[in-house]
Amino acid sequence: MTDTPNVLEVENLRKSYGKTQALKGVTFSMGRAEIVGLLGPNGAGKSTLFQIAAGLFAPDGGSVSVFGLDYRGHAAEILKRLGVVFQARAIDLDMTVQANLAFHGALFGLAGGRLKTRIGEVTDLLEIGDLLKKPVRNLSGGNQRRVEVARALLNAPDLLLMDEPSTGLDPVTREMLVQHMQIVRREHGTSILWATHLVEELENADRVILMVAGEIVHTGSPAELMASSGTDNLTAAYISITGHQPEPAART
Repeated sequence: MTDTPNVLEVENLRKSYGKTQALKGVTFSMGRAEIVGLLGPNGAGKSTLFQIAAGLFAPDGGSVSVFGLDYRGHAAEILKRLGVVFQARAIDLDMTVQANLAFHGALFGLAGGRLKTRIGEVTDLLEIGDLLKKPVRNLSGGNQRRVEVARALLNAPDLLLMDEPSTGLDPVTREMLVQHMQIVRREHGTSILWATHLVEELENADRVILMVAGEIVHTGSPAELMASSGTDNLTAAYISITGHQPEPAART
């Protein structure tokens, strides 16, 4: 591991699609074992920021440093230490859960007993060990999502990027996911960047970055956001600071 104090550094990041400015000079950083939430309404720029941080898009301006490295020239080194949960489905529906995880693990050089152990660990954590032999297509949307989170954890990433990870999850499973990510952070020192539009998912985050229309409008711990807005809960703070009503969770 590098000696850089920050696992992710974003500096004056800008990105446009035609005349639409998705990101307008976004700057922030993340330290080791820190859970940082990107919170904002749809269209705030969260997914664009996420995709640039994951190395999928190049910014129009500004810079992204992951583990003190730039994607240009160091992509392979960064990606082997990165875990990603995309907003859209990104697993093979016709393969079994075990086959999906084994294939992904092999991409990170996992094989034999080590691969079997890691598959057991992540599926136990997410309580899907009994689904290993089932084709992903036959699973509920919520369980498919759990498989995607398990896949992202296989390589024991130093940085986990999650874009709307609770899509398709019922409230109980969503809360379970929040709790399990705290375990991952505590036991493995994993830093987690969690993009969401659901306020309640970030109540125990270390910091919350509020984004509106491609810009950061406020950042701080949940307690700091509540104090600065004179409110007693994160939802009220979000409404006060952004002027937006929080969006409801999609029905499963």
